[in-house]
Amino acid sequence: MKKAGGIIALISGIFGTIAALVTLFLGGVGTAVEAGAGIGDTGSSAVLAFGFGGLIFSFLTIILAAVTMGAKGRIPGILLIVCSIAGAILGGTFVAVCMVLAFVGGILALFGNENKPAA
Repeated sequence: MKKAGGIIALISGIFGTIAALVTLFLGGVGTAVEAGAGIGDTGSSAVLAFGFGGLIFSFLTIILAAVTMGAKGRIPGILLIVCSIAGAILGGTFVAVCMVLAFVGGILALFGNENKPAA
C-alpha cells in the first residue's frame, strides 16, 4: 500500500506541477494585459503567487512521494498529507484538484500494510 500511495502521489505531483505552470502562465498574461491597458493591479499578482505556491508544493509532493515509496515509517505519509493540504490552500484551484489525489496517496501511505502475513 505504501508503494501504491507513493505512485499515486507522484502522479498527482506531476499533474500539480503542470497545473501550477498553467496558473503561472495565466497570471503572467493577466499582468501583461493590465500593464498594457494602464489598469492598476486587480489580482494578477495574486494569481502569480498561487502559481508559485502550487509549484513549490507540487515539487515537494514529488519528492515526498519518492521518499514514501521506500520508507519504513509513517513520517513521509504524514508529511505528504500536510504538503497536499498546504498545496491545495496555497496553490489555487487547478493545483487543489491535483492535490486531492496526493491526499489520497498520503492516506494510503500512512495506513499502508507494513506487516506481511506469514505463509
